[in-house]
Amino acid sequence: MKIRAAVLETFGAPLEVQELELAEPRAGEVLVRLMACGVCHTDLFTASGADPSGYSPTVLGHEGAGVVERVGESVTSLSPGDHVVTLFSPQCRECVHCLDPRTNLCLAIREQQGQGFLPDGTTRLSRDGEPVRHFMGTSTFAEATVIPEIALAKVSPEAPLDRACLFACGLSTGLGAAMNTAKVEPGSTCVVFGAGMVGLGAVAGCRLQGAERIVCVDLSEERLELARGQGATETLAGGPDTVERILELTGGFGADYTFEATGHVGVMRQAVESARMGWGLATVCGVAGKGETLEVVPRFLITGRRVAGSSFGGVKGRDQVPQLVERWLAGEIDVEPFVSHKLTLDEVNRGFELMEAQDGIRSVIDFG
Repeated sequence: MKIRAAVLETFGAPLEVQELELAEPRAGEVLVRLMACGVCHTDLFTASGADPSGYSPTVLGHEGAGVVERVGESVTSLSPGDHVVTLFSPQCRECVHCLDPRTNLCLAIREQQGQGFLPDGTTRLSRDGEPVRHFMGTSTFAEATVIPEIALAKVSPEAPLDRACLFACGLSTGLGAAMNTAKVEPGSTCVVFGAGMVGLGAVAGCRLQGAERIVCVDLSEERLELARGQGATETLAGGPDTVERILELTGGFGADYTFEATGHVGVMRQAVESARMGWGLATVCGVAGKGETLEVVPRFLITGRRVAGSSFGGVKGRDQVPQLVERWLAGEIDVEPFVSHKLTLDEVNRGFELMEAQDGIRSVIDFG
């Protein structure tokens, strides 16, 4: 079938909306008609050429939601008409990682996915007979896409898809960092560095876990106001003295849990140094630039602080994304403030411009 999609042809250049051929789903695959897709920083990171593992031509996009149109052989968990959220972090439910509660990093299709292929080592996207590679196993900057069954979460048909798409990446990452990775305990003190999509999700996750104090740190007063709406009890303007100010707020001890959601290694260090002596846990969610390293004075670790990394918030996608969506529908998570701009597919590059200008939290492409 013919589809329109946003293709990364040249790193550092705008994406090009083109007509491509989308082949039928093969065994274990599903054809999804996209209804909405968030424009995420990871897409920009790859398009800019900063990602050392990037490739082209490819169709970017990974924060998608849509409706199943057709299924390939051996697909048993999904049927045409099902509403789904795409999962760049799949869940096969069979590999050693899927069977272990300590991680969500499924091993089933990792190698092929990283190279831009579907599990059988080929693509369903092409142009004039030449293959176009998939991105993060999803390629959702397109009117339709073919995705492995294990990389789709079936969600309630009552969930508006132009909001549900946020659970495909940013929102679940932040929520899960607090709920799964850190396992924030009731009555605790938390500090969240960064009030973008992931940071705001972390603030909401800390609230859902029953944290007593939630301090959010950001450079933007507008974003800090959004953090208050998600449950932040206190806010701070970020700066070189942030650690000292957090220590002052916590009687000199630091926070039980800190979360870094900016991708800046200097802020990651602040998150470690703001964690409480004895048992403080610093969870790193942000993606640092190529070649950057995190410097930590060993004394901070020797005196009981721990550092954890969190990919997609430790969320096992097929099982837990539908649960998070249900909590949204039940009124426990306020998704509305996150969608700041609605765009068409032809305006995808505008989404990158808005992101670089830090205009709003999330631009969503609406295919409706």
